Amino acid sequence: MNRRIIDVIILIIITVCIILFIDYRYRISYLEDKSNLADLPAYEPNLKYGIVVDSLVVYRDQIKRNQYLADILLKYGVDYSDIDIAARRAKPIFDVRYIRSGNHYSILCKNDSIEKVQYFIYEESPISYIVFDLRDSIHIHKGLKEVVSKRKHVSGSITSSLWNAMLESDADPNLANELSEIFAWTIDFFGVQKNDAFNVIYEELYVENQKVGLGKVLAASFEHAGENQFAFYFVQDSIGDYFDEKGGSLRRAFLKAPLTFKRISSRYSTSRLHPVLKYRRPHLGVDYAAAMGTPVLTVGDGVVDKMWRTREGGRQIRIKHNGTYSTAYLHLSAYAKGIKTGKKLRQGEVIAYVGKSGLATGPHLDFRFYRNGNAIDPLKVKSPAVQPVDSSYFDEFLIYKDFMTSELLDSIQFNLGSI
Repeated sequence: MNRRIIDVIILIIITVCIILFIDYRYRISYLEDKSNLADLPAYEPNLKYGIVVDSLVVYRDQIKRNQYLADILLKYGVDYSDIDIAARRAKPIFDVRYIRSGNHYSILCKNDSIEKVQYFIYEESPISYIVFDLRDSIHIHKGLKEVVSKRKHVSGSITSSLWNAMLESDADPNLANELSEIFAWTIDFFGVQKNDAFNVIYEELYVENQKVGLGKVLAASFEHAGENQFAFYFVQDSIGDYFDEKGGSLRRAFLKAPLTFKRISSRYSTSRLHPVLKYRRPHLGVDYAAAMGTPVLTVGDGVVDKMWRTREGGRQIRIKHNGTYSTAYLHLSAYAKGIKTGKKLRQGEVIAYVGKSGLATGPHLDFRFYRNGNAIDPLKVKSPAVQPVDSSYFDEFLIYKDFMTSELLDSIQFNLGSI
């Protein structure tokens, strides 16, 4: 073979080898670079109110006294016509006339020399906010911040009051109200005594690392007058309620109405035209029109707290159901036999009879419902279920109860060990 041809072939082979080697090194280098990139932290956009704000200028402030939406947005150069459109479109979601002084708001603007407003966000509460999207097409929507629940333990004993005991234990004093609701039917919190003790596992709610309130009480024990009461929050059929250590409900139901009646003649109102006095005043009960002498029943277990008569309310009786709830029955014609102050009553027991004593135009019962001494609308009282834990969930409840009881005891020992 001609020497020249052999040299050409050798040159071609060498060239191909060099090309293949370069390609191999390039691929190895590329894969190494990809591996290094994988080690880098992923880019996470800065989100506020569900909006990427990396390219926006954010201003945050508080609503001043007597400051309205227009006052705020005009200051940032938003046209009054756009403010009017935004206010009208917001009505189904939020009435801008009710923005409250002290609440926070944020203005999100373009990051340029003009800083045109893109969004106005009003913080309705520490958790919820209203977004006014003021870009090309103005629209409004409601949002919720992420709420983080943290489990807490607290235990202590009472020296003066449950409220003060919570403060002394560095716990949210509102937890005292939660316990009084949970144990309302088994403990009279107006009669708590010195050295009564409590132990609670509960949740605190946080938004952006700021505490915003209490969550659920998960388990609690309360020692009152030498007797220990337990409460466990347990969910069955997607519904949660409080039960004792045997799976019995801690709540008691109220009757829907204290008598058989023809119709409701007057409802709960903060401003009702009085049928006799002929001027407006609060009517803090429900009037049931019924025949004279119709039996009146107590809507729940309780004790006769007071029996009295006034010019306006006529013959009346008040029943204390527990430390939280009480009811009153007005315009009675007579009390039932044996009814007296201090008498214990069972739900549905006859206590009196319908009349028209006091300022009344006809026979009826004025029925009133009180929670912690404050009148509430009887028709809006949600009577809780009193069913125990269902048998199909009972084994699961026992496991949960044992676990939470152990946690309660562990928390007591931890607190004693830290003293």
